[in-house]
Amino acid sequence: MRAIDLSDVIWRKSSYSNQDGGECLEVAAGLPSPSLVPVRDSKAPSRGTLLFEASAWAAFVRGVKR
Repeated sequence: MRAIDLSDVIWRKSSYSNQDGGECLEVAAGLPSPSLVPVRDSKAPSRGTLLFEASAWAAFVRGVKR
């Protein structure tokens, strides 16, 4: 599997985050492949990133909104 360079992506923190360090996540934009969505823990970004296919991520978000 080829490594994906995430050094230039723009991380966006969840709108539910707060100054108290709430348990939230960050989603990145700006990958060369729009078919992947990087997600990481906003409290511990160095612990790694999960990559989801865009369709799977969209289905997850739709489910959460319901």
